[in-house]
Amino acid sequence: MNKLVKTGVVGSGRMGEFHVLNLAEILDVELVAVTDINPEKEKVAKRYKSDFYTDYKELYGKVDAVSIAVPTALHFETTKNFLEHGIHVLLEKPIAPTLQEAEELFKIANKNKCILQVGHLERFNGAVQEVYKILDTPLFIESRRMGPYEPRVKNDCVVLDLMIHDLDIILNLIDEDVIELNATGGSVFSERTDYAMVTMKFKSGCIATLLASRATQNKIRTMSISQKESYVFLDYTDQDIHIHRRASSHHTLTPDTLKYQQESIIERIFVHKENALKLQLKNFTGRVREGFKPLNPEKEVRSIKLALEIRNQIEGR
Repeated sequence: MNKLVKTGVVGSGRMGEFHVLNLAEILDVELVAVTDINPEKEKVAKRYKSDFYTDYKELYGKVDAVSIAVPTALHFETTKNFLEHGIHVLLEKPIAPTLQEAEELFKIANKNKCILQVGHLERFNGAVQEVYKILDTPLFIESRRMGPYEPRVKNDCVVLDLMIHDLDIILNLIDEDVIELNATGGSVFSERTDYAMVTMKFKSGCIATLLASRATQNKIRTMSISQKESYVFLDYTDQDIHIHRRASSHHTLTPDTLKYQQESIIERIFVHKENALKLQLKNFTGRVREGFKPLNPEKEVRSIKLALEIRNQIEGR
């Protein structure tokens, strides 16, 4: 029989409520309590028959692990306190507003033999899981993550809010050093960067372009990978993958028109579609159940390190 993992959720805003909902549905997990500084959030805890506290320190000694979904500015202090009390943490991205704080959190986690998992949700997207099986020698990657503005994220720039998902995926796909980086962007609705375009070149020569926007009135979440013998198109939202192979093109010229035609073999990859957040939480609580394994801080902070470098290049920090 598996050990029952006692969990809590710290911060029950929009994302925190999703964590509450999914943790309550996972077998071998007991949702002990929900915390939030807003006492009106007690109704979220009551819905799942859990305790409620306005002070997260009330969870000390009551839980094995927590999901933290508080504003980014509070990530370091909140996470540090739980890790120092021997409690495992799943922390919503970005891990921290500075690289120094991110690195320090992993040092504290290792010192206290605690799991610290950053909530890079797209790692658990079914389509992303399939891409790893398809990848051969990518030549060019294009990522687009765009959508309307949401005031709740006004304090984080679009790079730390949205683009970091794609940085994390691409860094795991390529697993090489970035040797060239160029970034530009601007503000529309907030005082931070609301749209950004990045071009980066890896040691192997692979080039990746990333576009992130929260000033676009249509939600787009896609990634395409060009390889010598194939073109892979991934839709994060639909968890869908198409592979184009053996493409050919020709044109027909008439006195009035010039028509282009393209032909290719298109494969649609079967993707097992599941709730990515629930998969992430299952992965996290499973790791808690299995016990602590030392973390590699250098690898764990790669995406936040690159995201901060991009932000600084755009905002002139």
